[in-house]
Amino acid sequence: MKFTEVNIKNRRANFDYAIIETFTAGIVLTGTEIKSLRQGKASLVDTFCYVGENNGVWIKNMYIAEYFYGTYNNHAARRDRKLLLNKKEIQKLAKAGKESGMTIVPLRVFINDRGLAKIVIGIGRGKKEYDKRQSIKEREDKRAMARMMEK
Repeated sequence: MKFTEVNIKNRRANFDYAIIETFTAGIVLTGTEIKSLRQGKASLVDTFCYVGENNGVWIKNMYIAEYFYGTYNNHAARRDRKLLLNKKEIQKLAKAGKESGMTIVPLRVFINDRGLAKIVIGIGRGKKEYDKRQSIKEREDKRAMARMMEK
């Protein structure tokens, strides 16, 4: 069975944070959520992760649009969703989340070859204003180089 290509990115994450380490996790979803996600109707804007009680990692404020053909069983669009990670990864994330200036940021949501929803999360340190200016300058330099190569 061939699944449609779903690749939803958090573009602000690499601009606002210096990503130190990444993890790939599964997401616990309901039936209408996975159907809506397979249609590409999701967003990672203003989304973050946290380690809750009982050492579970949760994603907060992730938007998955209500499924168009869903009935009264439709899901809430911005509910908290549990992430599936192994114990060592959860401990690393909990340790990093307690450090000052560190946060757990979702980077990308995709459907893998087996049809399962996966999310790439990263441990990030917030960038300062001068770091962001450096990122903008590098991006503009790359564009200028690409334009020069086309001519």
